[in-house]
This record gives sequence, structure tokens and C-alpha cells, in this order.
Amino acid sequence: MIDLFLNNLVPVLLAVGSGYLAARYLQVDPRGLSRVTFYIFSPCLIFTLLTQSELSNGDILKMGAFATVVIILVGVIAWVVGRLLRLGRRTLAAVVITSMFVNAGNFGLAVVNFGFGDDALAFASVFFVTNAILAYTIGVFIASMGKASFTQSLLNLAKVPAIYAMLLAFLFMYTGWQLPLPLERTTGLLGDAAIPGMLVLLGLQLYSVSWVGNILPLALSSGMRLLVSPAIALGLSALLNISGPFLQAGVLEAAMPTAVLTTVIATEYDVHPRFVTSVVFVTTLLSMFTLTPLMAFLGA
Repeated sequence: MIDLFLNNLVPVLLAVGSGYLAARYLQVDPRGLSRVTFYIFSPCLIFTLLTQSELSNGDILKMGAFATVVIILVGVIAWVVGRLLRLGRRTLAAVVITSMFVNAGNFGLAVVNFGFGDDALAFASVFFVTNAILAYTIGVFIASMGKASFTQSLLNLAKVPAIYAMLLAFLFMYTGWQLPLPLERTTGLLGDAAIPGMLVLLGLQLYSVSWVGNILPLALSSGMRLLVSPAIALGLSALLNISGPFLQAGVLEAAMPTAVLTTVIATEYDVHPRFVTSVVFVTTLLSMFTLTPLMAFLGA
């Protein structure tokens, strides 16, 4: 497992560390890279992965459904446990969103790619888009504790470029269309920049994380994200007899640390943003110890 850690996780950590150092010593503002990655690199990556993969529409729908079930179940369990612990409403909302939504993009795609290659990466991209859709709809609703209207949720959903890239990819897959060669090469080139760009961005964002006490909610969120979520994914995979790249991508993505996106949602709706960023920081560090044996188990 030492070789597995060195060859698959250390490169990811070093790339994240470069972003952290850039934020500390070069005072690089993550907002610019965040917007370029969000609006250009990520949609191009999603489009390229889906249109050039061997996934059928059925496989895409199955992975989308798989990701949805895992994310929702984690949220329900976190909510029940939080209620039993008598957490306050804002704290409970923060615990639920940090338990549900995974860093499936700037961390998960890189780890899946290093560990299991392009076939698993195609499945992981579907998990990534599904996670983003749920975060911008259900996540916003939870964070606002019922104050967000249905229209507002739809408006947030409409701001996710990766969704349009996925829909456009479905259209091309269904019709058999192909991009002209200059556009195809441009899309591929920009998509190739997504994973390294997202890793550097994660380092930039982690530099601004502040530690906050509140050990019980932090332990609950971290345990749900790093232990319960992959356990649910493994159980669901066994129940549905899932194997191969689907299994590897689905379970590994479910085991990723808390999404940086949750800090954006928490800040927007004033749901303990400092606590949420501390969960992102802690789960990202601890994931090094949980992902390595899981990757070995999955056959990396």
C-alpha cells in the first residue's frame, strides 16, 4: 500500500500543495482560477469524457442513479444522528451538507484517473455532475432550511455549466454527431487542463480555511463523509451486483472528502461557514489514510 499511496495519492497532494504555497507566498487569488475552471475547463472535460468514452446511455443513467442514492442516504443518516444529538438547526444543516456532498471534481477525478484509468474516469465524471446538480438544488434547500424557493433552486442549477456540457454530450451521443476537428481538439485541450487546474485551486482554497472547535459535529461530518459514505456505496454495489470500473469509480468517489463547494453554499446562506471550511480541511487531510486501503481493496 506504500507504493499505492506514493504513486496515486502523493502526486495529488503535491499538486494541491503547489496551490497552497502559491496562495501563501504569491498571494494568488483563487477566484480567477475558480471561474475559469468552473466555466471552461470542467465543462470541456465532462463533454470530452462522455463523448469519447465507451459508456452507454444506460451506464450513464445507472451511475447517476447510484450517486443520487448514496448521497441522499448519507444525508438522511447524518440528519437522523444530528437530531438525536440535539444539534441546533444551523449546525445540523452544516453537518448534513458537509456529509452529503463530495469533492468529486478537483480531488475525486484526479485520484480515480491515477488509480483506475480512463474507463473509471468516465464513470467518475457522471458522479461528479450528479453531485453538482444535487448540491445546487438539495444542498441549497438544506442550507437555507426551507427559505429558498423552488425558483431560486432552479436558478442556481442553471448556473452550473457542467450540466449543459452533459446534456450536450447526451445529444451528440444519441445522434452520432461529431465536433469539427478544430473544435474537438480545442475541447480536448481545455478538458486536459481541468484536473491540474482543480487541484491547484483546491490548494488555494485550503489556505484560507480556519480551524474552529466544535468537535462533536466535526467528528460526525468527517465520519459520515469518509467512513459511512463508502460503506453505503460498497453495500449498494454488492446489492446491485456492480463490478469493474463502475464499482471502482462509484465507491472511490463516494469516499472523497467534503466538497469545497459547500463553503460557497454555507457562506451564501450563513450556515456556519467557518465550521464548514474546517470540515473540508480535516476530511481532505484524513482522506489520505482512508483512500489508500480502499484503493487497494478495489484493485488499484
